[in-house]
Amino acid sequence: MKKFFLIIAAVLFSSHLFSQQHSFFVKGRVVDATTKSPLQGTSVFAENTTLGTATDQDGNFLLELPLGGYSLVISYTGFNTQSIRVSHTESNNLQVEMTIKEKAMEEVAIVSTGEVKNGIEKYGQFFLDEFIGKSNNSILCKLKNPEVLRFYFSKKKNRLKVLANEPLVIENNALGYNIKYKIDSFVHEYKSDLTVYTGYPLFEEMSATSAEQKATWATARENAYHGSVLHFMKSLYNMELEEEGFEIQFIININGKDSALRLKDYYEAINFQQEDSTLPVQIKPNQTQVGVIYTKQKPEEGYLKENKNVPTGFQFSTINFLPNKALFIERNGFYFEQNDLIINDYWEWNKMADALPYDYK
Repeated sequence: MKKFFLIIAAVLFSSHLFSQQHSFFVKGRVVDATTKSPLQGTSVFAENTTLGTATDQDGNFLLELPLGGYSLVISYTGFNTQSIRVSHTESNNLQVEMTIKEKAMEEVAIVSTGEVKNGIEKYGQFFLDEFIGKSNNSILCKLKNPEVLRFYFSKKKNRLKVLANEPLVIENNALGYNIKYKIDSFVHEYKSDLTVYTGYPLFEEMSATSAEQKATWATARENAYHGSVLHFMKSLYNMELEEEGFEIQFIININGKDSALRLKDYYEAINFQQEDSTLPVQIKPNQTQVGVIYTKQKPEEGYLKENKNVPTGFQFSTINFLPNKALFIERNGFYFEQNDLIINDYWEWNKMADALPYDYK
């Protein structure tokens, strides 16, 4: 009887430890793919977080992350950047082989069209509006190194492309973050008025100079979080959409006109599935265009001035899903594949000036 009691106690104790676990470790080794020699000083960080490290002399790294999912970015000068998805539900002992960067044919084609000599004067403000944004927080944001930007314009395609030869450094005094953004590509199509940019942001907490400034940042971060994509994804994962102030509608096109279809059961309509509480949530909406209403905040005045025929009493955003393609959401709000979604309306208004890291609490 005593032996049986000890076994039960051990099981209960180990279960308690597991339930109290709040983080997991990612470890690995980074080497040159050709020579197999270790790459010391390789930057390793979880994209869109404040969490990163560098490899030691043997190319090894160890990084602790809060439970959830992340894109782990491995970057070393002169080599192609790699992005690897990691999660607390997977084995995270990584062996990373880095390949030497070669000039891509696409970049050669862009350069051959000629770089815009006065690009920063001609397109600089447009780039800042599309990248950092025009929200209230953008007023207190500054791009510290605009000189690294290179602008290319194709008359034939009526397209602007912006590249940078080193990470952009954004000082966000509204939210209290310094952001290093390794931009991969920024493209604006003037014909469709569509802007798409991709890259790898790493956040760093600013040091507050006073208790008042710290409190101001905390309030601003909370306001930025409420109603955001991050807030929505976390609420969806936890099945707390209504409690958190979100409503979901399907956008149906009838005779060339969009109409909103109200849903009785959000989770049934988007085919919400989760096999285990530790695993990602899977959704596959019955309609590809989904409207998201956030009822606890009104749109900013700047947004209403630019968009006359939009609701004024709540924030309205839309998500376009790929047909018959599932989306997976981790407990920290990370979702994949992120390139499968097109986000429009109010969420599109909120750009880097309003961005928060995945490890924001």
